[in-house]
Amino acid sequence: MTRTAQSVERLVALMARLRGPGGCPWDREQTLKTLRPYVLEETYEVLEAIDSGDPREHREELGDLLLQIVFQARIAEEQGLFDLAAVADAISDKLVSRHPHVFGDAEARDADAVLRQWAALKRKENEAKGGGKSVLEGVPREMPGLARAERLTEKASRVGFDWPSPSGARAKVDEELAELDRATAAGDRGAVEDELGDVLFAVANLARKLGIPPEEALRRALQRFIDRFQFVEQELARRGRAHGEATLEEMDALWDQAKAFFGQGPKSS
Repeated sequence: MTRTAQSVERLVALMARLRGPGGCPWDREQTLKTLRPYVLEETYEVLEAIDSGDPREHREELGDLLLQIVFQARIAEEQGLFDLAAVADAISDKLVSRHPHVFGDAEARDADAVLRQWAALKRKENEAKGGGKSVLEGVPREMPGLARAERLTEKASRVGFDWPSPSGARAKVDEELAELDRATAAGDRGAVEDELGDVLFAVANLARKLGIPPEEALRRALQRFIDRFQFVEQELARRGRAHGEATLEEMDALWDQAKAFFGQGPKSS
């Protein structure tokens, strides 16, 4: 048995012990539904570990995410549904079937060809399962909005529904902003909400055309905002100014200092 197989077997055995008689009361009480938030949390912690560039942290967070997979597989096994081996076999079979250019006689000369082939094979598999024929299927509804917008427009682009260049997507942002301005001027809250959604969707699509994941771009912008706003707070505290005492002009001046210290970035006003 390889070291990898031994390590996975150990983890599976530990989870069985935790869930079994005399195991951990908390682990024994968990269900697939109660584990839902942990899967999401661990996924985001993996992303943060990747950003940190720390291999130890990355390894640890991947382990936490793997635990969630083993945990759910164990619960499913207890219910007679499937086990971890079935999970591994299912993804292995999928990798083989979705890569006929590697494991079969098909050809794919570049990454774009691979994506088109992948999408076509996935549609056939969905149809065989009784699913619909829409190319947009398979994008989880619970994904963050910007990431979901990126995936939906990416899927649509695979069948030619896309701007030829980023300039078209950029012009669409201006068009949607103008519609938002008109809705705002009219005072129609429902229309404003709809048009604001269209603006965000258009921006996400532009980000995709520029090759920048919109969710990642926003996360980076949020961190820059946090860094700079906390700089403003610290400077105000150093001057003996409490929250709410500083004027907007004072905070703007400190914000400009923060931009010079950390680099250019978003501003709240």
